[in-house]
Amino acid sequence: MDKKEEQRIEKLGAFEVNEQLLALAQKDEKNSFFLNAGKGNPNWINTQARLAFCQLVEFGVLESQRTLMHGDMAGSIEDEGIYDRFLTFFNTKGEEQAVFFRSGLHYLEQNLELSMNDVVAELVNGAIGNNYPTPNRVLSNSETILAHYLEEILFNNQPLSRETQVFPTEGGTAAMVYIFHSLKENQLIHPGDKIAISSPIFTPYLQIPELNDYEMVEIDLSATEANHWEVSLTELDKLKNPDIKAFFIVNPSNPGSKALGEKEREKMKEVVADHPDLMIITDDVYGSFVEDFQSIYATVPHNTLLVYSYSKLFGATGWRLGMIALNEETIFDQLIQRLPKVWKPAVEKRYASVVLEPKKMKFIDRLVADSRSIGLYHTSGLSTPQQVMEVLFSLTHLICIKEKDTYIDESKKLISQRYDLLHDTLNYPKDSSHLNAKYYSLIDVYELAEHLYGNSFKDYLKDQFEEIDFLLNLAQKNGVVLMDGVGFGTKPGEVRVSSANLPTKSYKVIGEQILELLERYYQEYIKK
Repeated sequence: MDKKEEQRIEKLGAFEVNEQLLALAQKDEKNSFFLNAGKGNPNWINTQARLAFCQLVEFGVLESQRTLMHGDMAGSIEDEGIYDRFLTFFNTKGEEQAVFFRSGLHYLEQNLELSMNDVVAELVNGAIGNNYPTPNRVLSNSETILAHYLEEILFNNQPLSRETQVFPTEGGTAAMVYIFHSLKENQLIHPGDKIAISSPIFTPYLQIPELNDYEMVEIDLSATEANHWEVSLTELDKLKNPDIKAFFIVNPSNPGSKALGEKEREKMKEVVADHPDLMIITDDVYGSFVEDFQSIYATVPHNTLLVYSYSKLFGATGWRLGMIALNEETIFDQLIQRLPKVWKPAVEKRYASVVLEPKKMKFIDRLVADSRSIGLYHTSGLSTPQQVMEVLFSLTHLICIKEKDTYIDESKKLISQRYDLLHDTLNYPKDSSHLNAKYYSLIDVYELAEHLYGNSFKDYLKDQFEEIDFLLNLAQKNGVVLMDGVGFGTKPGEVRVSSANLPTKSYKVIGEQILELLERYYQEYIKK
């Protein structure tokens, strides 16, 4: 591939470049193997929640047949007495299958004081999917459970669940789209506004604000490999600038895999004290891979909108399970109330067809209405089977609350083994900090080249080849696909390796193939 073609490819987004690499890798010259360590889709799943979902569906069908049965046609489910019938159902299935539900329901009754009959009715009807989501933002008992799960897995002992409202979404990606859209529709962001982004970061957070829809000015709060991908306190000080409307962060970062530590969270308190109108959007999908993780939401809850996804921890990318969480008292609502008079009539008119007093409508409910273009607000909300799946995944962790969650421990252990194997093979420095999720590695190909063959060889690679050249050759000649870090906001030469989506032994092979390709470049350099 010539330089001109490589330059064309470099203009694509990181995931679009990845598609080009995949096409090349499947025709690799060795025709030996194909290893795609590009995307972060995990190659493991949680089985307990999935089996529980199947059992709910089976019970739901039997319950439906109690009221009407004509061939494949069954009736509606009677809620009265459903908890007792549910227990009887499991008595016929065997003790082993009943343990999870008994433990989960006991936990909800003792710790959240929920009605067991109401919970079972909501779960069974939800799993069957026999009605629109009602309430449309989130099922009533489900909201209590999901908020409590967030408290246990992301808040690190900060008791915020009772004041936290949630909106389940079609994964974290849908949450991003909804957030940007509603911020714009509610006049909270405008073209030309400044927003801060902690980079490197998941590519949509860089791409969406630049679209014609938004035309925002991005202020970069950059983390570097030299600082172990930590956002420095000096960079966070930039957020005190009152011209910055919002701060977007993935925590732990993607692709740096580094979580904010205590000193950074304390700095955020200081920032909000100086800039109380700052809107913070934190995406915490990788939080469960960090020991004693604490979200920014737990530090400054009234200024923070939280995005969470079940996809990475539970191997559920195909389920599309995420949520948005906001405090009952939030700066987003306050800023809407304080909008200039010139903007208020249009904003209130937008929601006037779905609520009697639009000026009192909370931002989280505006997100729901906007997600279905207002006119379909009455049928909005995540599908009930998906909401039930979120509850079941949450329960697998909640029932372990007094002991170690072995599923999470095994997930972290697996990720760590793959991270170590890759770095050991490359003899590349590791970050052993407890704040490192290790879900991704960023490998600086130029620094690796210098370590192996000297500074002049590194300069040769930089001067003679487009930055994408190494990845294209790694795919075409070695069958290995990695992601270009530049699309995430890194400097040229850094590539992202996912520790999630390949068998553990493959990470040694990836390391070997990287070294082999660098050796081929070096031999060409020697000849020249």
